[in-house]
Amino acid sequence: MDKYIGKRLDGRYEIKELIGVGGMAYVYRANDLIGEREVAVKILKDEYLANEEFTRRFKNESRAISIMSHPNIVKVLDVNFGDRIQYIVMEYIDGITLKEYIDEKKASWQETVHFTIQTLRALQHAHDKGIIHRDIKPQNIMLLSDGTIKVTDFGIARFSRNDMRTGFGDKAIGSVHYISPEQARGARTDEKADLYSVGVMMYEMLTGKLPFEADNAVSVAIMQLQSEPKSLREIDPSIPEGLEEITLKAMQKDPEKRYQSAAEMLQDIQEFKQNPSIRFEYKYLTDDNPTKFVEAITTIKSNRQSDDLLDEEEETESRFPIIPVLMAVAAVLILVTLIIVGSVAIHNGWIFNDTDDSTFETPDFVGKEYKSITAEDTKNFTKVEVSYEYNTDYSEGFIISQDPPAKRTVKKNARVLNLTVSSGAQTVDLPEVTGTQKEEQMKSILVSKGLVTATTEQSSSTIAKGYVIELKPETQPVVKGTLIYIVISTGPPEKEDVTVDNVVGSSRDAAIQRLKKQGFKVNESKIVEKNSDSVAGTVLDQKPAAGSSAKEGTEVVLTVSSGYKDVNVYLPLPNTSSAIDLQVYINGVYSAEYSEGLQGIPGDTGSQNITLKEVRGDSYVVSIMIAKAGTKKYQIYYKYLVDPAKGVATVQEQHAFSEPTTTTKKPTTTTKEETETTTTVAEE
Repeated sequence: MDKYIGKRLDGRYEIKELIGVGGMAYVYRANDLIGEREVAVKILKDEYLANEEFTRRFKNESRAISIMSHPNIVKVLDVNFGDRIQYIVMEYIDGITLKEYIDEKKASWQETVHFTIQTLRALQHAHDKGIIHRDIKPQNIMLLSDGTIKVTDFGIARFSRNDMRTGFGDKAIGSVHYISPEQARGARTDEKADLYSVGVMMYEMLTGKLPFEADNAVSVAIMQLQSEPKSLREIDPSIPEGLEEITLKAMQKDPEKRYQSAAEMLQDIQEFKQNPSIRFEYKYLTDDNPTKFVEAITTIKSNRQSDDLLDEEEETESRFPIIPVLMAVAAVLILVTLIIVGSVAIHNGWIFNDTDDSTFETPDFVGKEYKSITAEDTKNFTKVEVSYEYNTDYSEGFIISQDPPAKRTVKKNARVLNLTVSSGAQTVDLPEVTGTQKEEQMKSILVSKGLVTATTEQSSSTIAKGYVIELKPETQPVVKGTLIYIVISTGPPEKEDVTVDNVVGSSRDAAIQRLKKQGFKVNESKIVEKNSDSVAGTVLDQKPAAGSSAKEGTEVVLTVSSGYKDVNVYLPLPNTSSAIDLQVYINGVYSAEYSEGLQGIPGDTGSQNITLKEVRGDSYVVSIMIAKAGTKKYQIYYKYLVDPAKGVATVQEQHAFSEPTTTTKKPTTTTKEETETTTTVAEE
């Protein structure tokens, strides 16, 4: 069982599965529990934790990627270089390697162009940052399902502005089938070494074969130095001639005959892409001698024109034997040079006078403080030259590298000692966060400062959705290459469910205050009043109900008691001079309190006001009988519905009885504020 699967690194990266194994590290798929995304975690193998060279290479990879930001280069999100574990967290690429893809089938020339353009764009960005990859091969290029490629594995990359040697003594660094001749020799390398590897990749994609194959790596490396690849069109005549020319130019043994930059190679590929029948100004002719570079005719000439050109060259050669003459001149120059060098060597005691004390082993200055180096330490060098550069691995004033390397046997007073001293970590200031910057805007600013970025989200009540809340860490200044988290607002926090308090029985004001404290809203204009036995202002009901769940900000509607009220009923009276009896029934029960005898008013209908005291309940039915005093011969009957809460009495029924014909007008609703409604009854 893998010891990392199921574990959490720094409590954040939960390792899920092993997805790759390299020479120096394991690669896992993991969950970033803070960033809430899938990531790739590259962990240095335990056996290399104590190996200074491998740990340096591991740190070098994170440093190289961290200063780059390009859609075709894998992103570094986090790093950890502890004593017990060292890992790099990168974006997770869900795809296959380009090697896996082309092993399944030979790529078409259109696919070759598509993949090569993206690779060159990535390399152009890296080269502009001073970084040489030095291990370009299909195994280090990830292919996504949409056809996008990502260049990975900068483990043996070098910063070309600092040192163009391989950095590993005389060892050849890189994958032997894709390595440039200068890397195979352990010589100086620059951007053109990567372009050679791109040429080999193109060769493999177009033909389905590697240009050089042998039984062992040493034989392949020798072929890279001495052999010429088989013509692409000889393997597959359908390969466009222009694309073959581009491939072979990138694979020239002499770096000066290759493309001098990724941009230059891109330009040719773009021209070919626009015109696949194009032929360039260069061809590579292969015969028994090493391949030679010849200028060709830009426009397509007829066979006759080509023959004429060759005839002229042959005629010139036959008229004047230039090659033997040049060989003789070269021999004389070599002889003179040897004589001069030999004389100087004898004069300086380099030969014939060699003794044990004429050479010495160079001291190891790396890691020492420069000011501690004494004249005694450097006495065997002709002089000491010092350069400075920013460095995160060494404190300011300490030596980063030296040339010649430590423990190298050299002649006394024959070499200049070059020391590179750390200026300390280069720091930059973080930009001010104003709350008006979006993610891409802030990311662009941070990347331009040489910082690595990652994004996380957080709710905010003050910062609008999609805008930057803050940067983490917030310390000022920060070291270049530091991972900075851009915290993006997701808008106001989502309302949570809250259990509604029971406010029934509370006073109106206390209930409102209590509900608002819970985060609910109470619209006082929507409070319902209801007549009841409870004291006025007492909460009788609430919606949502007490004990139910509702989100903060929900509106709660209250019903409160209006208490007891007096209601006036305006009763129309008949036009009569006789005394009349008033009989009042409330909800069917005779009320002596409101029943009385009245004197009629001749020639005027008049009215009588009846005040119902402290009305309780939802409604009253008031029945009123009017009769001529002492008789029952003359009657009028009214039925009112009384709404105590509103103080309104509404006529529900009206009946008038008499022996003669009577004329009546139906009373309408009466309130405290309204005037009476007249009913006229003809007197007998």
